[in-house]
Amino acid sequence: MKKLVALSLALFLFASCSLDDDSHNYSFEILPIESVEIPDEFTLGETYPITVSYFKPSTCHSFKEFYYLKENNERTVAAINYVFENRTCDNLTDELVEATFNFIVTSNGSYIFKFWQGEDASGEDQYLIIEVPVTE
Repeated sequence: MKKLVALSLALFLFASCSLDDDSHNYSFEILPIESVEIPDEFTLGETYPITVSYFKPSTCHSFKEFYYLKENNERTVAAINYVFENRTCDNLTDELVEATFNFIVTSNGSYIFKFWQGEDASGEDQYLIIEVPVTE
């Protein structure tokens, strides 16, 4: 009998829990980068701030982090934003915002940065490509 009561109580507790938590209704969106502030050259072993600017489409958008892909001396960078849903949002037309990351120079040669700028009419990714040489 005790096992039946315990099982019934456990089933009641699980059935009464809601997994629909509306407090975190958001998605992620990658936004095109408009411009970049980056040095003309790097020195091996140094750290440099790199600042990107992008247009914030609405008051529901908020910077989350950078998409950052390393392949040898090539870096692909994009700005990821939260998009909060179920809110009253205002559309923005010219809200240029900045985000910065620190880049540590760890190898010789040149670094090639590919900053994502959106897609063209055929759906192909477009990049602002900047090559930065490394001096010693």
